[in-house]
Amino acid sequence: MLFLINFFIRNDFMLKITQTRSANHSVTLRFEGRLVGPWIGEACKTCERILAEGCALKLNLGGVDFVDRDGVAFLNKLISSGVKLSGCSLFVEEQLKTSPNA
Repeated sequence: MLFLINFFIRNDFMLKITQTRSANHSVTLRFEGRLVGPWIGEACKTCERILAEGCALKLNLGGVDFVDRDGVAFLNKLISSGVKLSGCSLFVEEQLKTSPNA
């Protein structure tokens, strides 16, 4: 298993991404903090790089306390491409269900 941690901090907002690779060519990213604004671009780059490697991708959102509208659109795009989400709070789950892109 390989662990990689990225911190993206600006003002009072932070997104922490922890990457775990398993032997079966799958990657789990654990997001912690807020999936908002500029962090969506960073999260997108990280996900695209992993998917381009041909790895199965899973997102653990157990540490996410807020997702803005663009973050919801980003997550819905990943879901439609086969990425599995886990650990969503009830608030984030409801945002994903009620978004126009759901």
